[in-house]
Amino acid sequence: MLHSREEQLKAFDRLLTVMDDLREKCPWDRKQTFESLRQNTIEETYELASALIKHDMTDISKELGDVLLHVIFYAKIASETGDFDIADVCNRLCDKLIFRHPHVYGEEAAKNAEDVSKLWEQVKLKEKGGNKTVLAGIPEALPALVKAYRIQDKVTNVGFDWEKREDVWDKVKEEMAEFEAELRAGNQEKAEREFGDLLFAMVNVARLYKLKPDNALEKTNQKFTRRFNYIEQRATEQDRNLKDMTLDEMEALWQEAKKDE
Repeated sequence: MLHSREEQLKAFDRLLTVMDDLREKCPWDRKQTFESLRQNTIEETYELASALIKHDMTDISKELGDVLLHVIFYAKIASETGDFDIADVCNRLCDKLIFRHPHVYGEEAAKNAEDVSKLWEQVKLKEKGGNKTVLAGIPEALPALVKAYRIQDKVTNVGFDWEKREDVWDKVKEEMAEFEAELRAGNQEKAEREFGDLLFAMVNVARLYKLKPDNALEKTNQKFTRRFNYIEQRATEQDRNLKDMTLDEMEALWQEAKKDE
């Protein structure tokens, strides 16, 4: 169900009122701080990311609400100390969006999404209080796979990229050979380093072929989980223990699971 702008604003005002009530009247909500909420915020963000992968609209709506609650919560806490409030959050965001979209609010031109991405990096380097270097602004706590993609995406916006995407395969083969060489040599530390280089090269492959490596891996995680759960379920139905089954028996059930997808 879609709502009018007036209804949307009314719903947002209702959320602010509920947050005021909880902060005043609920012992748990009153006790929370930036630090105590941080881990919950991370968990809620990952739950939203999972819902997005599954494309479950009901779940996405629910998880967006949970993330929004945290935004409102942090702003409420800050308002109590006089540092900022939700209006500051919204206005600073609007100011940043307007500044970073000169092709919408200014005289710059952008014909496609790629032009916009390149323009963003140029604008952010000029932004007051913004990033001073190309790779600044990438959170250190990002998962490594996501961080690798963001690093590559940022440097390509200033021209540091392969001339032809097919050229990346030579780099993948080079990194694979170096990784295999260290495995044969039995050097664990160097093998780990070369494996990292190989993964970084494969992230480049994903980027160049318009794929999101984190999404791709998570979909495979979910697919593997579904199939393995099927094996466990069928084993239970047969009154069998997985540890007592042969690999061939489990593989047969795995193939059954694939047929049901």
